[in-house]
Amino acid sequence: MTRILLLGGYGGFGGRIARRLAAEGYEVLVAGRSFDKAQAFCGEAPGLVPLALDRSRIAAALEQHRPAVVVDASGPFQAMDHAIPRACIAAGVHYIDIADSREFVCGIKALDAAAKDAGVVVLSGASSVPALSGAAVRHLAGGMDKVRAVEMAISASNKAAAGPAVSAAILGQVGQPLRIWRGQRWARAFGWQDIHSAQFACAGTDAIVRRSVALVDVPDLALLPDRLAGRPAVAFRAGTELGFQNWALWCASWLVRTRLVASLSPLARILNPLQALTRSLGSDRSAMVVRLFGDAAGRRVERRWTLIADRGDGPEIPTLSAAPIIARILSGKEAAGARDAGEALTLDEYADAFGKLTIHCSTQELAASPSLYERVMGDRFARLPPELRAIHEVHRDGGATGEAQVTGAANPIAAFAARIVGFPKPGHHRLHVHFQESGGRETWTRDFSGQRFHSHLSQRGPRLVERFGPLRFAFDLPSDAQGLTMVMQRWWIGPLPLPKFLVPRSIAKEWSEDGRFHFDVPIALPLIGRLIHYRGWLEKS
Repeated sequence: MTRILLLGGYGGFGGRIARRLAAEGYEVLVAGRSFDKAQAFCGEAPGLVPLALDRSRIAAALEQHRPAVVVDASGPFQAMDHAIPRACIAAGVHYIDIADSREFVCGIKALDAAAKDAGVVVLSGASSVPALSGAAVRHLAGGMDKVRAVEMAISASNKAAAGPAVSAAILGQVGQPLRIWRGQRWARAFGWQDIHSAQFACAGTDAIVRRSVALVDVPDLALLPDRLAGRPAVAFRAGTELGFQNWALWCASWLVRTRLVASLSPLARILNPLQALTRSLGSDRSAMVVRLFGDAAGRRVERRWTLIADRGDGPEIPTLSAAPIIARILSGKEAAGARDAGEALTLDEYADAFGKLTIHCSTQELAASPSLYERVMGDRFARLPPELRAIHEVHRDGGATGEAQVTGAANPIAAFAARIVGFPKPGHHRLHVHFQESGGRETWTRDFSGQRFHSHLSQRGPRLVERFGPLRFAFDLPSDAQGLTMVMQRWWIGPLPLPKFLVPRSIAKEWSEDGRFHFDVPIALPLIGRLIHYRGWLEKS
């Protein structure tokens, strides 16, 4: 009988892995610091053997018990180093874990040479991320020419009790900075902010709607941009079923982001008792969705893979990657070396485990609508120079870089108005523009040497509307083969229309020159004068 050493074997996730491995005929050493807890968990179940083990004594345990594979299901991995996989390499024992810590999982590749020399497999992240999420992404990306954005979300049932390790991992991320690839460059975001509403729909079960999810740091944020054609933007959000819990974490995130509090990790020990007070609320339904936006056979598409777990089976999801990965390792299908588990499995290899649980999965492809500028301009859009079309063909996410020369306000009154809007200071600037699209609307965030201002673009009849704060401006877009012009026609403050004779004077021009997108944007107010004039060029990243 093949022996598996399972660290954290009687914990919430470890216990599920232990039972599943024992059912498949393995001898599982259920290891943890408390022999009494391990023994109580194992009982008389066949294949489960209790073992008291402190992590600091892993080398001696490997020598004594000689397992074929070590599975680390303890956590929280955010607070751990690679001492366990290093000990496994030294002992010639295969190793996997269910880590979802970005630093831990991505850092495992530092052990690659040593693992290859020892002839052992070391795989980190055999969990919902990056193993299952990676399998879903590769499934959806098949046949796509370019992936522009990847968006993933997990929503946990309120009845899925979080163990101490999960609680520590959640609170340790709240308000902390994280690196995210968006707009074709690395940007900074913050844990449990950028909150969204997520929907989950699968054939065979009722849809789950209006679940709040917020940004969290996972290995996929670092791994996926380099693994997909087009270096897409990648975002991962998570949340609990009850909206007020997510909004409470969002509020608390500002305490950490503004450095009023260093971290919420010390509160982990009270999170479980607090959650227990609300466990009677909500349902037993958990869900996961992976969405890819991109181009396939000349079409703009969105592809979705959705999973809904009913009857309390959601907590099983993070544990389902371990057994098929162990089977691959022991059958010689996994090459020696140390790497993340994001490319270890296919969705087909989860089918058997899904079939034994109340889990529903579905894949969809949706045709995306034309870009905003194409809808406004109609057939004229196709006659624009390719450099202009490339900038304005925004599909979920994009970015462009270039340079700009900014001429400032003509007088102090105009300068005051420019500061209210957030226009950049005069001078020569490196320029980056981040384009975001959702629901047919776009947000442009312009970064002039670190000075940012953004606007929101939408359609109103035959015109383009751009909003800066409470002010909205409607433009006609006359064009020819050389470029287009933005001619301001109307404006509003909130819902109230403003007199046309007071409309800002702005005739912005866009054209192609030397293979680049060029722009010239003057903005002036009647009776006050120039607010700003910026001109320059951009290249699509």
